[in-house]
Amino acid sequence: MDRLNAAILIIGGTIEGRVAVRVCDEAAKPYFYSTRTASQQVECAYGVRVSGDLDGHSMLDFCTEQGIQLIVDAAHPFAQNVHRNVGATAHALGIPVIRFDRQFPSHDPRLHWFDDYSDAIQFLEEQGIERLLALTGVNSIPKLKPYWEKHSCTFRIMNRRESLDAVSSSGLSLDRILFYDDESNDASLFQRIKPDAIITKESGESGGFSQKVATALSLGIPVLVIRCPQLPYAPSATVYGRHGLRKQTEMLLPLFFDLKTGYTSGSCATAASKAALIALLCGKAQSEVSILLPSDEPVSIPISQTVFEPDGSVTCTVVKDSGDDPDVTNGLDICANVSLDCTHDAIRFLQGKGVGRVTLPGLGLEIGSPAVNLTPRKMMEREACEVRERFSDDLPIGVNITISVPRGEEVALKTFNPKLGIVGGISIIGTSGVVKPFSSEAFVNAIRREAQVAKAMGVTHIVINSGAKSERFLKALYPNLLPQAFIQYGNFIGETLRIASEEGFGLVTMGVMIGKAVKLAEGELDTHSKKTVMNRPFLQSLAQEAGCSAETISHIGSITLARELWGAIPPQESNFFQVLLQRCYNVCQPLLPQGQLTLLLIDEEGQVVLLR
Repeated sequence: MDRLNAAILIIGGTIEGRVAVRVCDEAAKPYFYSTRTASQQVECAYGVRVSGDLDGHSMLDFCTEQGIQLIVDAAHPFAQNVHRNVGATAHALGIPVIRFDRQFPSHDPRLHWFDDYSDAIQFLEEQGIERLLALTGVNSIPKLKPYWEKHSCTFRIMNRRESLDAVSSSGLSLDRILFYDDESNDASLFQRIKPDAIITKESGESGGFSQKVATALSLGIPVLVIRCPQLPYAPSATVYGRHGLRKQTEMLLPLFFDLKTGYTSGSCATAASKAALIALLCGKAQSEVSILLPSDEPVSIPISQTVFEPDGSVTCTVVKDSGDDPDVTNGLDICANVSLDCTHDAIRFLQGKGVGRVTLPGLGLEIGSPAVNLTPRKMMEREACEVRERFSDDLPIGVNITISVPRGEEVALKTFNPKLGIVGGISIIGTSGVVKPFSSEAFVNAIRREAQVAKAMGVTHIVINSGAKSERFLKALYPNLLPQAFIQYGNFIGETLRIASEEGFGLVTMGVMIGKAVKLAEGELDTHSKKTVMNRPFLQSLAQEAGCSAETISHIGSITLARELWGAIPPQESNFFQVLLQRCYNVCQPLLPQGQLTLLLIDEEGQVVLLR
């Protein structure tokens, strides 16, 4: 293979490997990915597949010849030979490794756990298990041979040529083989086979481990589990999802992605509050903590300072990192003071300096409460409950969390918070937990690259949307589209439609939330809050055009946020949303002269209004 200007090698045809390929495709730069068999080949735009196994010598030679600067180890947790080769290659060449691992549930004491197959076989013999269903994969057939030579044992495997070859070479009869494709429902399979026990591997959440186990236990079937072996090397970083992989890649290979991502103030506040509560309960400061994003992906965030206060509380600080997004909060200290309170057993949020106070309705928060939005509150509550249960012996006990931002009051003057009735500081916000750099020229280039990736994948229908929340709703509406068909425009609606037209997409569906729709309808193709704000008189004129009552028109004049329109417009006057959508369509359609545009207005619960 001729040398390419590719700096990354991804190892593994697993689910994690496929996610890693999608993340690297976002850079629109070449990279390599290696899978053991051709059947594991991944569809991608910029990845170059390395065919066949890379053993210790060939992996070392390949990385040397191609100038690999970063390895992403996304191989199966039980692929020990692969992990050893990765570790040896990285050590010999001095290059970093990101381990893309799976999330493993805690060990359930109802299950029977074993380090190897020989111990499991001994247990099966001692318990007199005669009928075993093995969900441990084709490579475990030789390891369980001492058992299946004497007893009834059925294996469920993938229907692949290489798997059938492995069965043939093992000497196992094909009538003992089931394929995943034949019967994917675990409950019906278990009831039909009626095994005395099931054996599986600790494959993690992405391997469907919890579902298989729960189904077996509900049917009263004993479950044997082969523990996941320890990784035979120390990776530079371990990640569990796309955001963590992107962030670590940006850190370890800074030039691969043109734009850097960041974390929301909500994620920073969650990390600070979790670190403070851990320090409060165990007396030890944390250098970093892992938190769960709203998508349930764990990410690690560094803690810059921990202070054990004289009153017994603890304050931790996270420095806000917005990546390449020119956010006014970038670089601010997000502080969380945490104390225990025996007068209640809840998680309470108190007012801190530099965090705004809510003074108007419509934000979904109680008037007078700190401006900590609902998603960050849920994130902090979840982490606090987990830490409290793990470290505290004195349950139930309340936790008071006070988020403060030392320069928040000054920075808030550069935002629209005063107009929204938030006084005294900034808001702690974030729906996805991650900041994508929407507000830069480079992000528009990233949109074009995503469109080009979709085109290279053969996509003819793209679905453009504002961000993670609307994309989640739209993916449910279009479950058969490839992931690459969904492109986030952020605030750049006009640029995205122009790109769609230039790249020749004939069918474009655009999902828009109400906050952007009210700006778009007025002709604003860049909907960033720094550049445009909701125009109540304009909305009142739309309501009048739609035939709304004088009472409704007056109500619109008093709303604080656009999403309040869902409650302000009574059902019998819902024609307002049709008028709004038609205005949006009139603004957008000229940018897609040769294509068909479908416009969807999405509410906070994912319900869709279609332009009639």
